[in-house]
Amino acid sequence: MSLQVGIVGLPNVGKSTLFNALTQTAAAQAANYPFCTIEPNVGRVNVPDERMKKLAKIASSQTIIPAQIEFVDIAGLVRGASKGEGLGNQFLSHIREVDAIINVVRCFEDENITHIEGLVDPLRDVELIQLELIVADLESLEKRIPKMGKESPAQVEMAKRVIEIFKEGKPARLVEIKSSEEEKILKGLQLISSKPQLFVCNLKESELAGNKYSTQVEEFGKANGYKILKICAQIEAEVAGLESDAEKKEFLESVGLKETGLSQIIRNSYELLELITFFTVGPKECHAWTLKKGGTAPKAAGVIHTDFEKGFIRAETVSYADYTNFGGEEGAKNAGKLRLEGKDYIAQDGDVFHFRFNV
Repeated sequence: MSLQVGIVGLPNVGKSTLFNALTQTAAAQAANYPFCTIEPNVGRVNVPDERMKKLAKIASSQTIIPAQIEFVDIAGLVRGASKGEGLGNQFLSHIREVDAIINVVRCFEDENITHIEGLVDPLRDVELIQLELIVADLESLEKRIPKMGKESPAQVEMAKRVIEIFKEGKPARLVEIKSSEEEKILKGLQLISSKPQLFVCNLKESELAGNKYSTQVEEFGKANGYKILKICAQIEAEVAGLESDAEKKEFLESVGLKETGLSQIIRNSYELLELITFFTVGPKECHAWTLKKGGTAPKAAGVIHTDFEKGFIRAETVSYADYTNFGGEEGAKNAGKLRLEGKDYIAQDGDVFHFRFNV
């Protein structure tokens, strides 16, 4: 399952530094001038999951293979991007391809790092990006409606409803959806402003608990239904550069953190994409797999191999809690906790599966 989260923001807000820390590389050049990132950088990141250590220990697994999520560092957006200003056209084409968006917002002052809009003003920055996405979507729909009319009246009706929302300055995600069919139609329009979004306030180390700027963004998030995280991209970059887990833990404790902001970002991105994790566990490996919420057992099998889904017979299933409480598959089976699930079973987060199938 290849799902991408795009990291966006104005130039010089710290998104490339954040991307580098996420991927633990220097793939995205970080420099103090606009449009430093032009072509999007892509990196796959392991999803932190403490459950895997316990599963692997019980099964004596030789290898642990975490689930992964893909992040894309996209060129900085500027005012007028929807009209092609700066690298607007590239920005918008790249952001259309991702499944969810992380908005990095500058919430720190630093005279050595220029701000493309002049003064630091996070609400202005947030509104600027949201407006550019809405305008880009509006122009896209207005061009496509004449072609839609010949193919799908329902799509035209949805497009017109979305345009009315746009005229109020609101994103497509706020259009009223009355049925699963309408939800499918809206998704088919592939609008940027309908994508799920997470806002990340980038703060100085000394202000990591929050400041007047991050408070403004948090209030915006509460009013508009967005999750807000506070991090210091520079701290994250320093932690990512350390080699051992012990060093990382010691550094985090020295700055008063229990875990990295990156772990929070990865987990929240996973939630944004409405994903769950299921496991296959054995002596060879403990493997985490990713599935959309609501996916059936055959769909889960198909994540591992398409032949597993095509020839699906049943899934031997143990919940994570039962697997760990009863010392593994055999113990869970003896306790009557191993279940045989069929094609209609909806996979749950933490399920440990063993699939039966015909090739």
